[in-house]
Amino acid sequence: MAIDLSLNKLPWYAQVGLFVVLGGIGVGAFYQFYVTPTKAEMATRESRLASLRGEITKASTTASQLNQFKEQVGELEARLESLKAVLPEQKDAADLLRRIQTLATQSNLAIRGFKPNPTVTKQMHVEWPIALQLDGTYHNLGIFFDRVSKFSRIISISSIDIRSKAKPEINSTITADCVATTFVLLDPAKAAAKAPGKSD
Repeated sequence: MAIDLSLNKLPWYAQVGLFVVLGGIGVGAFYQFYVTPTKAEMATRESRLASLRGEITKASTTASQLNQFKEQVGELEARLESLKAVLPEQKDAADLLRRIQTLATQSNLAIRGFKPNPTVTKQMHVEWPIALQLDGTYHNLGIFFDRVSKFSRIISISSIDIRSKAKPEINSTITADCVATTFVLLDPAKAAAKAPGKSD
């Protein structure tokens, strides 16, 4: 016996209900297989777009600061060069002797002795003491110490011993012994290799 499934034989309300059910299934399928994946893809793309915008903003900020960074690097390099004059990276006995000799001559003093002593290595620098023997007057010795204190290179004066001459002359009434200590900047690699307090 054949079953007749024609919709025309169903009551009108059953036909409407069936169309509503089929329409709901179609809408659900459309939403499930098209709308949901599309929304997920859009959310992913929006997230990526927000990330890219953040990177662009950061890059723009960095680019705008590049000139400022270059100026700062230039200033730091200039300061480093000026510091090297105060705290040089290598010692040069002949150069230092010429400089001290110039200061002594400008102060009307004579250098009778110049003896570099062993250096003392610290963490970031080397102390380089030099024993000096000077000949002149109290006044000129004071001028010499003042000139040394204003010298571009750091020189520390210590162990001062002043003696009056048995036979003083007009520009030579005293003999002074002292230690002039200057400082040499260590290369970072050498500073790491050497232990603090080690003498050369």
